[in-house]
Amino acid sequence: MAEPPTATATAPRRALITGITGQDGSYLADLLLAEGTEVHGIVRRRSSASGLWRIRHIRDRIKLHEADLLDILSLISVVESVRPHEIYNLAAQSFVPTSFAQPILTAEFTALGVTRMLEAVRLVDRSIAFYQASSSEMFGLVRESPQSEATPFHPRSPYGVAKVYGHMITVNYREAYGLHACCGIMFNHESPRRSAEFVTRKVSEGVARIKHGKLERLTLGNLDARRDWGYAGDYVRAMPAMLRREKADDYVIATGKCHSIRDLLRIAFGRAGLEWERFVDADPALERPAEVDHLRGDASKAKRELGWEPEVEFEQLVEMMVDADLERIGLKGESAPGTDVRNG
Repeated sequence: MAEPPTATATAPRRALITGITGQDGSYLADLLLAEGTEVHGIVRRRSSASGLWRIRHIRDRIKLHEADLLDILSLISVVESVRPHEIYNLAAQSFVPTSFAQPILTAEFTALGVTRMLEAVRLVDRSIAFYQASSSEMFGLVRESPQSEATPFHPRSPYGVAKVYGHMITVNYREAYGLHACCGIMFNHESPRRSAEFVTRKVSEGVARIKHGKLERLTLGNLDARRDWGYAGDYVRAMPAMLRREKADDYVIATGKCHSIRDLLRIAFGRAGLEWERFVDADPALERPAEVDHLRGDASKAKRELGWEPEVEFEQLVEMMVDADLERIGLKGESAPGTDVRNG
């Protein structure tokens, strides 16, 4: 098996990030730049500029390249041009409800897109270390709690199914071709940079808009769903930690603590001095066709082998998100970047 390449004094480490304009990509870019890594990112030619706000503060310190997970030739071209030591594959169609509405598109990006990236590595330079962003949604209808690297997968959405494919094809390329490829099985992780369609950001922005008199009520789906939520800034620290180990392997990254949507609402509205029950409606039409009710991760392997542990607690995370949206909407008098005024 090929060992991960290392940088030298005359040639700094180069990293290529797909999904660099997303939440995780932007935090990972911050982390890699801080350690002195040369950061390159892939962006789609037809993609909206709305995500660029997450990397605006580092735009002059990174290099962006146009390519598409649907076009393997464009990926090969970028990998040949950059010759990265590391590739972090974070790009995907990652919103679960959209995966039910657009299952084929989700499969193209979230499943086959991984294969195209792996093929680019295999064809250009097999010594490149490859990180695949796997997901707790792969566990789906869980058979045990908490979930570890050994827990069987039973995905409950087209997104979860696509992530299982992406995960297993990465394992396959590691075993079949000797690639230094690993998967981080990330449980839910949030931040002020989270996209608006995700429930945590929908809540934090909803609270801010209600507090500032720009919204009367917030409508959500299943209030009893429970998740293991952590801070995205903590979770990206695990990515290079696992990628740079001598032996490539897969790791669950999670807090090990579970909270409900009701917990999220209580803390978020409480931060703004509001009682959530007065402003929130539950609409069964917004619930998933097949719900994932209880996800809680066991990250003991990551703690033992990577020395990784989360630092930001759930209450701190929610308050951080609410504070950021309160400030943005209060100062600008409008929705924060990357948000959608609809609550359905």
